[in-house]
Amino acid sequence: MLGLPLAFSAPLVLFGLLALPVIWWLLRLTPPRPQAEIFPPLKILARVMKREETPSKSPWWLTLLRLAIAGFIIMALADPILNPRENSISTEGPLLIVMDNGWATAADWEDRVAVASRLITDAEESEIPVSLVFTADATHDATPRSAAQALERLQAASALPQHGDRARTLAAVADTLGGTAPGTLAILSDGVTSDGEETDRLSAQLEAIGAASVLLFEDGPDAVALVDAENGADAFVVEAERPVGGGAVSYPFNAHDIQGRAIAEGSIDFADGETTGTGSIRAPFELRNDFARFAIPGIRSAGSAYLLDDSFRRRRVALLSGASADLAQPLLAPLYYIERALEPFADIVRPRDPELSVAIPELIETNPSVIVMADIGTLPDDVYGPLTEWVEDGGLLLRFAGPRLAGADENDPLIPVTLRQGERALGGALSWTEPQNLAPYPDQGPFAGMPPPENIVVNRQVLAQPSPELSANTWASLEDGTPLVTTRQIGEGRTVLFHVTAEATWSNLPISGDFVEMLRRTVMLSSAGGQPAGGSAGEQASLPPYRLLDAAGQLVAPSGEARPLVLSNEAPTVSPENPPGLYGTEDGFIALNLMDGRDALEPVAWPDAVSATRTGYGTDNAVSLRPHLFTAAMILLLVDSAVVLFMAGFARRLRIGSPALGRAAAGMVAIFAVSLTLTPDARAQTDDTRAGDDIILEQLNTTRIGYVLTGEDEVDRISERGLAGLAEFLAYRTSLEPGAPAGLDIETDQLAFFPLIYWPVSASAPMPSAQAISRIDAYMKAGGTVLFDTRDQFSGLGNAASPETDRLRAIMADLDIPPLEPVPEDHVLTKAFYLLPDFPGRYRGGEMWIEQLPQAGETRTMTSADGVTSVIITGNDLAGAWAIDTNGVPIYPTVPADPAQREFAYRTGVNIMMYMLTGNYKTDQVHVPALLERLGQ
Repeated sequence: MLGLPLAFSAPLVLFGLLALPVIWWLLRLTPPRPQAEIFPPLKILARVMKREETPSKSPWWLTLLRLAIAGFIIMALADPILNPRENSISTEGPLLIVMDNGWATAADWEDRVAVASRLITDAEESEIPVSLVFTADATHDATPRSAAQALERLQAASALPQHGDRARTLAAVADTLGGTAPGTLAILSDGVTSDGEETDRLSAQLEAIGAASVLLFEDGPDAVALVDAENGADAFVVEAERPVGGGAVSYPFNAHDIQGRAIAEGSIDFADGETTGTGSIRAPFELRNDFARFAIPGIRSAGSAYLLDDSFRRRRVALLSGASADLAQPLLAPLYYIERALEPFADIVRPRDPELSVAIPELIETNPSVIVMADIGTLPDDVYGPLTEWVEDGGLLLRFAGPRLAGADENDPLIPVTLRQGERALGGALSWTEPQNLAPYPDQGPFAGMPPPENIVVNRQVLAQPSPELSANTWASLEDGTPLVTTRQIGEGRTVLFHVTAEATWSNLPISGDFVEMLRRTVMLSSAGGQPAGGSAGEQASLPPYRLLDAAGQLVAPSGEARPLVLSNEAPTVSPENPPGLYGTEDGFIALNLMDGRDALEPVAWPDAVSATRTGYGTDNAVSLRPHLFTAAMILLLVDSAVVLFMAGFARRLRIGSPALGRAAAGMVAIFAVSLTLTPDARAQTDDTRAGDDIILEQLNTTRIGYVLTGEDEVDRISERGLAGLAEFLAYRTSLEPGAPAGLDIETDQLAFFPLIYWPVSASAPMPSAQAISRIDAYMKAGGTVLFDTRDQFSGLGNAASPETDRLRAIMADLDIPPLEPVPEDHVLTKAFYLLPDFPGRYRGGEMWIEQLPQAGETRTMTSADGVTSVIITGNDLAGAWAIDTNGVPIYPTVPADPAQREFAYRTGVNIMMYMLTGNYKTDQVHVPALLERLGQ
C-alpha cells in the first residue's frame, strides 16, 4: 500500500473510513450541561417550559478523540499486517527448491524448514508441482511431485554431518528436468563453502536450468569450524576457521574424554579481520592422551567438533643406542634422525646410565610406550627377563640393524625374525647386485595407504632366514622381495625390526619423509592406543563404523546406512557412505573428521550474472496490528469516559472515600483488564515460560517410574498396574512417594525424567526402530537404567531360548553395553533396603543380570553414575507379581502360589528403586556394623 510494508486481511472494511465525516458531525453535537437550580421547582419548570434549548458544540479536541477511536476500530477490523509476506513464486512452471542440508544448517534447521514449508504451501495454493532436492544427500531426484508429497519429504529430512555439493546437485537437477525450465528456483543456502572453485560451476549450472525467477535465501555466514589439531610437546593446539574476517573474537572450547566428559578447556582467538584462529590447552601429556574430542559449546554443528584417535596421543619413547654419541659428527649418531622424527608427536626419554643392565630397568620403570634400540646386538642376560615381560604386557620394542646386530645371536628372542649372520652389501665393489629400491607398501599392516616410496635406496641390510611366516610378518620390503621391516607379536606387545641402520650409512631411508611417517605409524601401535590405518599384519584395510558424528556435533551409534571405511593410498574423505566419526573397534579406531587442515571456509560467491531476489531466513516477519489498534482504541475510550465524567461535574459531587468512588474505581479496573485481554501478543512478550514447562516441572518434582509401551494392550496394562502396585508399596514401606507410572513411547517421549524404565519384552510386539534403540542407548549412557523383563522363566523348553529371549538379544545387539553377570551375593542390590537372597517376581528361580563389576586390580568404571548399572535383566515377570486391580487385589497368582513370594517380589522392587536413587552407598564400610546387627551377628 503506497510502497509501505503494510497489507490488510479484510481491505473492504476500510470503506468504513468514509463514514468518519458523518461520525464527526454526530459527535460534535452534545446536550447542554445540566445546571444546579435553587428551589422552588415550579420556578424551574416555568423557566424550562418557556425556553427552547438547543444543543451546543462539543470541543474540537473531544471530537478528534472520538474520531480517532472510530478510526482505530475500523482499521483493526480490516486486520492490517506489517511486513506482509508476498507470494513471489512464478506459476509459469514447477517450483524447484534446492536446499542445503549440510553441517552448517544444523543450528537453524527449523527456520529453513519453515521457509521451505511456506514456499510449498504457496505452490499448493497455485496448484503447481514441486521439486525438492537436498545438496548433501547421496541422490538428487528432482522429479516434480505434488505439494503434499514434497511437504512430507521435507518433514522427514534433517541436517547431515557433511558438506553439501551445490554444483553437483544443480547438474543432476538439470539432467533430471531435461530442458523443462522451472517457474521458480528457490535456493536455501547455508552461505558457506569449502570449495573455492564452486562459483564457476554454479554459473554454468544455473544457466542450464533456466528458471523464470530465482529466490535466494541466505543469511550472513557466521559458521565456525574446527579444522585441525596437533598434540605438541607441551600443549594441544587447535585450529579453527570462519568464513569471513570480522572483529576480534574468542570462542571457548572444551576437550572431552571417551565418555563424553569435559576434562579441560581453552579458548580459540580470532584476530581482527582474520579467518583463521588458534587455541591451545596446556596439560601433562598423560591428560592430553585422554582427549577424545574437541567441541565449541553453544554451537550445534558437526563443524564445531573435532575427533581424535590414537594418532593424536603422545607416547613416551625411550631411546637406546649401542654406539657412543659423536658430538663432532652428530649426523652420524644412530639416534639423531630417530629423535627428530619422533619429537613432534612423542616425549623422548634417554637413559641416565650407559650400562644396559642398569639403563633398561630404569627406563621400564618410567612406563614407556616404546623402547627404541639402535644397533644393539646382544643384551645382558639379566635384562632379557624384564624386557620380555614388558613387551608381553603391551610394550613395543623397536630395533634398528647395524654392525652389532648383524653379528648378534641369531636366536635372540627379542628379534622378530631369524637373521642370517652378517649383513648383505648391495652395489659394492665385490657385489654383483645393484642397490635396491623399496617396493610399494602392502595393503596389510600399518603402512597401508602410504604413497609408493620414491628415490629410497638401500645399500646394505641384514637378511632374514626364509620361513613360512616371514611374508605375514613383513610390513615393508625391497623390490627383490627381501624384508625391510618385520614384526612379531609377543603377548600383548610386539617387536619391530628395521633391517637397516637408523642413520644414512646403509640407506637414505632415515633422511626421507617416509621414515617420519613409518615411525609415527609404528609408534602408534603401542599400548597407549589402538591400531592406526591398516591394522596389524593380515588384517583387511577397512574399518567398520564405531561411533558417528551427527549434524549437531554429538557422537551417536552408527546407522545402517554407514559403510566400512576402506583405506587406500588417498586420505579418506567424508561422504554419504562414510559420515564423519570413529571407524574401527573399541580396541582401536581412526577418526574421520568433517574438516581437515586443507579445508578453508569461505562465503558462497553466487554468480553476479544470476538475477535473484535475495532474502534472509526470518521465520515470519509479518506482524498483525489488530491487537495493538484495539488496545489504542480502548485506551482512548477510557480517556473519553473520564473527560465526559469530568465535564458532567461528577468529580465535584463525588465525595472522597464514598461507595460510589469505590464502584467507579472497580469499574475502571475491570475495563482495563478487559483491554488487556485484547492484547495476547503483548502479554506473551513479557512471559518467559514456554509451552510444556508445567509438564517438565511436574516431572521434576515427582519421582515416577516409566514403562515401555509395547503396543499390546494386555502387556501394557499389566506394566501400568504392576508399577502402580509397586508405587503403593514404596509409599507404605519407605519415605518415597512415587507418582503414577508413565507409559513411554521410546520413539518420541523424553526419557530423562525417569530414573528407571521397565521394559516388558514381547516377541509379538513390533521391533523397536534404530532411532528408538539409539535413544535408549543415550538414556543409559546419561545415567538411566532399563529393567528388561522377558517374563519367560517357565516358558522355555529344556535349554532352548524363548522367543522373548531372542527378541531381547536382537534389541541388545544394537546397544553399547558392557559385559553382564548375575547379581553377586554381596552386591548393593541384595542390601539396598531389604536383605534379599534372590529376586523373585511372579516366577522364581531365574537369575537377575547386571553390568559386570570391576575385578580386583581393574580400573574399569560403570557406565552410569555412582556405580549404578545401566541395565538389569530378569525373566521372573516382576510387573506380574506387583500388578493390582483398582481394589488393591493382586491380578495374577505367583508361581508357585506362595504369599511370601509376592512379598519378596515387592521387596525386590523396593531394593531396585533404592539402588537407582541412592547408588552404591551401601558398599561403604560405615554401614557394616548396622548390617551385621540386622543379621544377628
